[in-house]
Amino acid sequence: MSVIEIKVPDIGDFDEVAVIELLVKPGDSVAAEQSLITVESDKASMEIPSSHAGVVKELKVKLGDKVKEGSVVLLLEAAGADAAAPTPAAAPAASSKPAAAPAPQAQVATNAAAPTAPASASLIEVHVPDIGDFKDVAVIEVMVKAGDSVKVEQSLITVESDKASMEIPSSAAGVIKELKVKLGDKLNIGDLLAILEGVAPAAAVATAAPASASPAAAALVATTTAAPVPAAAVPAHDPSAPQGRLPHASPSVRKFARELGVPLAEVKGSGPKGRITQADVQGFTRSVMAGAAQTQAQSARAPSGGDGAALGLIPWPKVDFTKFGTVERKDLSRIKKLSGANLHRNWVMVPHVTNNDEADITELEAFRVATNKENEKSGVKVTMLAFVIKAVVSALKKFPDFNASLDGDALVYKQYFNIGFAADTPNGLVVPVLKDADKKGILQISQEMGELAKKARDGKLGSADMQGGCISISSLGGIGGTHFTPIINAPEVAILGLSKSQMKPVWDGKQFMPRLVLPLSLSYDHRVIDGAAAARFNAYLGQVLADFRRVLL
Repeated sequence: MSVIEIKVPDIGDFDEVAVIELLVKPGDSVAAEQSLITVESDKASMEIPSSHAGVVKELKVKLGDKVKEGSVVLLLEAAGADAAAPTPAAAPAASSKPAAAPAPQAQVATNAAAPTAPASASLIEVHVPDIGDFKDVAVIEVMVKAGDSVKVEQSLITVESDKASMEIPSSAAGVIKELKVKLGDKLNIGDLLAILEGVAPAAAVATAAPASASPAAAALVATTTAAPVPAAAVPAHDPSAPQGRLPHASPSVRKFARELGVPLAEVKGSGPKGRITQADVQGFTRSVMAGAAQTQAQSARAPSGGDGAALGLIPWPKVDFTKFGTVERKDLSRIKKLSGANLHRNWVMVPHVTNNDEADITELEAFRVATNKENEKSGVKVTMLAFVIKAVVSALKKFPDFNASLDGDALVYKQYFNIGFAADTPNGLVVPVLKDADKKGILQISQEMGELAKKARDGKLGSADMQGGCISISSLGGIGGTHFTPIINAPEVAILGLSKSQMKPVWDGKQFMPRLVLPLSLSYDHRVIDGAAAARFNAYLGQVLADFRRVLL
């Protein structure tokens, strides 16, 4: 074991860049090339990688520190071949610059000295300059549009690799005649960005990256020459800038936000200069899920759940109801706001089909009543829903497509059996989830359901109580109705609706007999489940409820 100093490698002609994010802490294990810190110049944010693998012993920098090439980032406890490898500082003095681990992209703006020459109005092509050994970088922000006047060195677009974000400047001044890129495009050196109409220097010369820059450093070179138009550098994006500017965050944080679907422009940063950190993204997500905050998309949604414009529909009718009589206005409860948005999304995005069937529960109901009489002293009341939950678990095992979720073009099959059940509360509908129902008996299921239902009525359900469901059950048995179409609780692929059981005359082959029948309404996602599978699932469920001994098979 030995201790290695990990230093800032060659990042081009930049001195005193600020540390804006720490990606590791003492005790963390890091791999070679793993990012350690994020630094920022006036044009780019860069993640500094480790040149060795090992365990972080001590951090030598903190947020806000200024670092440059050769600054010690941290001490690393390394073993084996890594311990014997030379650090950048110990590299042979054969070259003018130490050999370093591949460094992230930096931006270098250079102006080639050239005599001023007569200028003429012309169309100028602006291309992607040398951005180092990086290919297919994505366009994540377009800062200008056709008709805008731009100056030399003014940033036109922002691109991003997995390690750095970079603003690509204009190599000339003029008016943008045509933009050749859009958000999401992949760019390489030499690709055409825009066509300018303006004053072009008569002796424009493309300059190369300075010889001092390491080949491993991703240097962004602005290919401009001395001209009568002064080169006006545009400052880095301002976290307080109006909407449309790039959020003030590192590439890794932006990637994290994209994975969660968080609108980064709406997150308030707590880092230096208002920079958004991963903790800020996580906090924003928790606030939205808890209902303490809303995204702009949620806030803009009409009370009806949207105005239909996105679907090409006519606007939602706006009516002054007071013209027709006295009215009272009440705000929707927090639960109804959240559940309404989810139900609206699920109904619009999931192709629902509902299969209706019936289950003969005559014997099961008699057994339930007898069980409750025998267990009066225990205080646990067994409901029909407890038996249905156990029967649903058996059906999920027999038909695993119902215990799956869509993830892009793949199905995720769950090996656990958590059953959600809709609970009516004074503030609206919630769906607590009974965990590991396959491992519990009817009495334990009934007891836990009672506890969860009480927490729901008291408004004390936590987020963990409502997560991880495989399938949900919506029961209207205590109210009435024959059949209905329950809405799937995405990302689940099915939901079972129960209506009020009633006595019906059923033909047994010889005569009509009075039987207690429970209506079953199974809504399913037709992208995952076809009609035949749904019919089999419902029929099997009816068989189990008619003869509960099938659960043992």
